[in-house]
This record gives sequence, structure tokens and C-alpha cells, in this order.
Amino acid sequence: MKAFSALLKKEFLDARRSGRLLIIVVIFVLFGIMNPVIAKLTPWMLTKTMADYGLAFTEIRVDAMTSWTQFFKNIPIALIVFILMFSGIFTREYKSGTLLLVLAKGLSRYKVVLAKMLLLLLLWTFGYGLCSGITYAYNAYYWDNSIVPNLFSAVAVWWLFGVWVICLLVLFSVLLQDNTGVTLCTGGAVLLAYLFCMIPEIKPYSPAMLMDSGSLLNGIMGIDSYIKAIIINMAFNVIGIAVSIPVMNRRQI
Repeated sequence: MKAFSALLKKEFLDARRSGRLLIIVVIFVLFGIMNPVIAKLTPWMLTKTMADYGLAFTEIRVDAMTSWTQFFKNIPIALIVFILMFSGIFTREYKSGTLLLVLAKGLSRYKVVLAKMLLLLLLWTFGYGLCSGITYAYNAYYWDNSIVPNLFSAVAVWWLFGVWVICLLVLFSVLLQDNTGVTLCTGGAVLLAYLFCMIPEIKPYSPAMLMDSGSLLNGIMGIDSYIKAIIINMAFNVIGIAVSIPVMNRRQI
């Protein structure tokens, strides 16, 4: 347990010293602030834009729903930045040889996989929680969050989607040699899951369905409609980690 804790601490320090931790915090804080700010500025922007075309609005109403809609438009960008920042979490060490030094000290390879996985999950949870918390606080100050149906369910399922993407990142990081391949394969898997969502019979089972927060926010669907996708998501996560460990054990470093 001491070895695992030391490795986790080493991963955290590496993320901090490289500046990736600071960038992630800044990105998520920035998006958390932007959501209500953009919602607040929407009437002014629309009025100004339409005035250029000789049109006028009598009243443009914005509320917490406007801000949360903006949140779910922006959070995919934050996740993409997160993946790009950490796509080399394994591959950099393959190339530099630092992973070999760690393993030479007797640390089990599965602990390396679990430590890196745990770090990514902690950073994603922290960043996502920071972003959604800031948005919630601003919305509570300016408007009323209670008008948004299924708010916490929508926030939770999108967080779970991010966990799935992180598991894909770890799996492809173990399988591939360079971070470009890791990024492309992770993005390709997400795109494939998104395309499956276009097939009505498959959509309830696709992990990408968890991105469909709009249906929850507008009350079109309840959380029970996402149960199959959540189960598939969690199954993929377990399988991904289960595959990553033996592959890592057999990998030539």
C-alpha cells in the first residue's frame, strides 16, 4: 500500500510540476464562470446582432436553464482539453524510460495502471465538480436552480461519460506507443459510440447517450431511460481496466 501511495503522489507531483494540473484547474474554473456569464450576456448579444438586421426583440428571458444548457455545451470542450493534456501519461514514460526505473524498484505493473487511472479519475472529478459547482453557485445567486428538472442526474451521467472516456484513454495508453495514437483511438471510440446513438435500437445501450443531457434537463426523459447506457458504461470500464492490467504485465518496456 505504501508503494501505491508513493506512486500516486509521484503522479500528482508530476502533473503539478509540468503545469498540467494548473491548466486543468484554470480551464474548468473558466468554463464554470463562462456558463452564467454567457447566459447573462445572451439578451444583449441577440439584441445587438438582430438590430444590425433591423429586427428587435421585446423581451429576451434568460434563467438557470439557459446557463445549464451552456454548461453542457462547454463541458465537452473541457473534456477534450483534459484528454489532450493527459494522453501521454503512459507514453511519455515509455519514451523517457522513467517507467522502467520505477518497475526496477520492484513495483508491480498493475499498481502503475491503477495509480495513473486513479489520478485521472481524481483530477476529472475535481475539475468537473469545480466547474459544475461554480455554475451552480452563480445560477443560485442570479436565478433559481430548482426550475431545472433532473439537474443532478444530468450532471452525474455526464460525469460518468467522462469516466468512460478516461478508461478508454488508459486502455489505449497501455496498448499503443505514442500519445497521438492514444488520442486518435480514444476520439475514434467516442465518435463510434456517438454514431451508434443515431440508431434508435442501439442508442439506449451506447455510452454516448450519457451526453444527451438536454433530454434530462427538459424533462423529455427520466434517469430510468439511461439505465442501460449506465450499465454498459460501467461494464466497459471494468473490462477496460481488466484488459489493461494483463496487457501491461506483458508489455516490453
